[in-house]
Amino acid sequence: MSELAVLGGQPVRTEPYPDWPVFDERDIAAVTEVVKSGQWGGSPYPGPQTAEFLRRFLELQGGEYAVTVANGTITMEVACRVAGIGWGDEVIVPAYTFQATAAAPLVVGAIPVIADIDPDTYCIDPRAVEAAITDKTRAILPVHLGAQMADMDAIMDIAERNSLIVIEDSAHAHGAKWRGQGAGTFGDFGSFSLQASKILTAGEGGVLICKTAELAERVVSLIDCGRPLGGEGGQVINLGGNYRMTELQAALAKVATERFPAQAKQRAAMADYMDEELIDIPGVRILKRDPRHTTRSFYLYILAIDPEVFGAENKAVCTALLAEGIPCLTGYPAMHHYDLFQPLLSRLPVPSAFPERFRFDEMHFPEAERACEREAVWLSEQVFRAGKQGIDDAVAALRKIYDHRAELAALR
Repeated sequence: MSELAVLGGQPVRTEPYPDWPVFDERDIAAVTEVVKSGQWGGSPYPGPQTAEFLRRFLELQGGEYAVTVANGTITMEVACRVAGIGWGDEVIVPAYTFQATAAAPLVVGAIPVIADIDPDTYCIDPRAVEAAITDKTRAILPVHLGAQMADMDAIMDIAERNSLIVIEDSAHAHGAKWRGQGAGTFGDFGSFSLQASKILTAGEGGVLICKTAELAERVVSLIDCGRPLGGEGGQVINLGGNYRMTELQAALAKVATERFPAQAKQRAAMADYMDEELIDIPGVRILKRDPRHTTRSFYLYILAIDPEVFGAENKAVCTALLAEGIPCLTGYPAMHHYDLFQPLLSRLPVPSAFPERFRFDEMHFPEAERACEREAVWLSEQVFRAGKQGIDDAVAALRKIYDHRAELAALR
């Protein structure tokens, strides 16, 4: 019988990793308070729960102005609209990210221009950004991916030299810092998701950090049906919609901010321990952490395997890891190969007007393709809340798979 659990052997770990989301009586009390108050929705904006959550969020993340939004996709769409990005404009996005990063500019009439990633970090490569700029480029939408941050020094330098808007997709980066400054606070906007899997969650919801009070006021108007800040009277300044987050979600998010510092500290410490323990496994590459990335915070930790050493690509390694009791996945496909991102299947005006900009079969992003199709292994944040034993088990499972790599051929 094989040693590998996927082929009938005994798994390394049989104890489940900790569940997510974490909740206790504080969450029940917070939601009960909102229910009894009768103010469940997001209007008038901001309600008391929303205002208190935003105060706490900015205290954690940095920045001066923030707005709650229905989810972490709408945040980016709203940022594009408030920035005046529209028909035929170009927005540079990374080849390795969730489809929402590219869909957001598309929905407002702009063309998402895909740029390749840095193989050391899997974040957008500033060199690819610079090469993608044309006279129609209006914005850069960098993504802080996994336990990494995009090179914000280089991104901001490019943006300033070319008068470009920067919208940081920080859905993975609550609490992360670059040179001591919070993710999402460098650009004109910082987008955060509160979706159920994120490390600060209300089930759904989003936060948009804004560089100035004026931008924040325009965001509030847009997400509150065009009303001015305060909700009554005054001049309508946007053709808005109802993109508000509810007071029930804000109450849950408010409680989540109480747990977040300790959880983030634990994950960061265990990620450092994981880095140390993975060094000695042949064929495993730890993504390079830039020394300017001063605080690491994440809900997915990404490592790279060498398919030549393991004799198999990441899909087979992940299948074997799952059987060993280690929660993992291969992550997103490259954007031009992403089933969830198919603009030509829509009736949106941009793909219809510029079909030549969406010929994905003619596009090639070698670093993203290598990461997505061959190398990347994403470990769930659960692994990093299970103490050193949780890390030891994940490392032991990877080593076991390496030691029995000849058997992986059966999974290819």
